[in-house]
Amino acid sequence: MEDEVAAGLVLDAAEELFYGRGIQAVGMDAVRTRSGISLKRLYRLFASKDELVEAYLTRRDERWRARLQAHVSAVAEPGERVLAVFDWLAIWFAEPDFRGCAFINSYGELGPTSARIAEISRSHKRRFREYVESLAAEAGLAAELAAQLVLLAEGAMVVAGMEPGPAPARDARRAAEALLR
Repeated sequence: MEDEVAAGLVLDAAEELFYGRGIQAVGMDAVRTRSGISLKRLYRLFASKDELVEAYLTRRDERWRARLQAHVSAVAEPGERVLAVFDWLAIWFAEPDFRGCAFINSYGELGPTSARIAEISRSHKRRFREYVESLAAEAGLAAELAAQLVLLAEGAMVVAGMEPGPAPARDARRAAEALLR
């Protein structure tokens, strides 16, 4: 139980620092300081920075997808659930600590040199695509249209990473509405 609490503190610190500053810019010493966990214990919990980065991204993926799914599942009509993805993106993009998609950022930083980070990032994007495809299928939409909706959402994420705020998601939603018509 103590290790779970300590690991949670370390992951919270790592997420704040890695997401806010970038993975390469943050050393284990900074994670130790932010978490309040001794360096010895930190390395007992996560044997390397790579292992910590993988754990951070894995937890972020689970939390991110859970938040998205909770928002979308609150919408009753299948066609509106597809559009709710874009509504949730607008909420996420407007968060004060928004720094873009952690998986796009991580892939950009480490993907060329870390096969594991590249795979975690690709897996996150694959699960997002599959989720949007499942929403589209429930709404009776063609697979080709689902692929276009995913591209709109991913494009909004890229733009919002460079220009934070809800506008890219709102623009993408309007484009999605036009496609659905």
